Amino acid sequence: MLTILGFVMIATFLVLIMMKKMSPIAALVLIPALFCVLVGQGAKLGDYVLEGVGNLAPTAAMLMFAIVYFGVMIDVGLFDPIVRGILRFCKADPMRIVVGTAVLAAIVSLDGDGSTTFMITVSAMYPLYKRLGMSLVVMTGVAATANGVMNTLPWGGPTARAATALKLDAADIFVPMIPALAVGLAFVFVLAYVLGRRERKRLGYLTLDEVVEAEPEVLVTAGGGGTEPRKSLGGGGAGSGAGTDADAGPAYAADGGGFQGLDPNRPTLRPRLYWFNAGLTVVLLAAMILELLPIPVLFLIGAALALTVNYPNMTDQKARIAAHADNVLNVAGMVFAAAVFTGVLTGTGMVKHMADWLVGAIPEGMGPHMAIVTGLLSLPLTYFMSNDGFYFGVLPVLAEAGAAHGVSSLEIARASLVGQALHMSSPLVPAVYVLVGMAKVEFGDHTKFTVKWAALTSLVVLGAGIVFGII
Repeated sequence: MLTILGFVMIATFLVLIMMKKMSPIAALVLIPALFCVLVGQGAKLGDYVLEGVGNLAPTAAMLMFAIVYFGVMIDVGLFDPIVRGILRFCKADPMRIVVGTAVLAAIVSLDGDGSTTFMITVSAMYPLYKRLGMSLVVMTGVAATANGVMNTLPWGGPTARAATALKLDAADIFVPMIPALAVGLAFVFVLAYVLGRRERKRLGYLTLDEVVEAEPEVLVTAGGGGTEPRKSLGGGGAGSGAGTDADAGPAYAADGGGFQGLDPNRPTLRPRLYWFNAGLTVVLLAAMILELLPIPVLFLIGAALALTVNYPNMTDQKARIAAHADNVLNVAGMVFAAAVFTGVLTGTGMVKHMADWLVGAIPEGMGPHMAIVTGLLSLPLTYFMSNDGFYFGVLPVLAEAGAAHGVSSLEIARASLVGQALHMSSPLVPAVYVLVGMAKVEFGDHTKFTVKWAALTSLVVLGAGIVFGII
């Protein structure tokens, strides 16, 4: 019974948000609350929610301070050279812009954190998509899928969890998987090229000068500097990406000299502190990789240092925090709403019953092929479950079943990484709300567009792993 109700609850949630009958926050809270009552455990709802909130509180704290930190880094101009380089490559060609999105997301994903990847990628690319009238779900879908493949890096999380759960060395799991993951990443680039060609066909060849002349607008400069007549990049951006009021972050502009992307004259810039900010960011990312301190603590300290050094005046500090408050509130609210969903799924036993049913449904004859089975199961299980739930709850069971048929734990562990391309668009992944929030895309629209491509990418990784004899 719990198995059926678990699947029905997840299906109800997905249908309602994709049909836009409920907002994600409302659906994440109300649907599990209803099903908790239906299974006869309504009296324990409070305990389940508090447990879920407790588990996700560090993630919420990390996201809150990461948004402030990287928002400030965007404000002060740390990423302007990257943005300019991407813009020079992309020009106004929709195909190049989509491919540039995939490349940028893959490069920034090397830090192992999805939230920062999405903040930087959307900040750089959103103005181009908006100004040229390109599909924003193409941007979110490509960025999420590229990040999902790169999320398998040992410091990204899933590989470390698999190694811990099965008592293996993370390098033994990841290194042999590199060829298969490289094929998966190459497939994402090919997919970006195809989607970009489709956007080019829909929009035609454009030049930024033509687009700017067609849609003159007034841009309000960032940082409380007042307004000036200027042609903006299509309605501003979201959060730390682009500003539409005096305190909304860095502005995007196209002056008489041609398209420039981030406004080079915005008052929030701190060019004299560029190398300090670059060094601080490198130290922060290195500390994350080396796990010197918990990630929420690192971002808390980093945000405090960035604000204090770049904006010694308390009024300026308050303005910078206020500029990114919308993103912080939206993401934190979404994370805590997701805590209700995960708390009920776990507390009522739905997740365990669903996993046991799926494992039990594996035909006996598939025993010698448990690695392939694990790879296939990783798609739905990591989408509907947290990585912790899958790697610590389900993976050991799959490994035991494989061992009974002579399949090594290493093969099972490698196969378990296959579903990460799809996992990054799961409604249970807090970072995806950063992505859709900053891109101003409905989560349901992102899901409808992305799931099929992300699932196909995961299957390509699995197929490459089989061909190369890794899985």
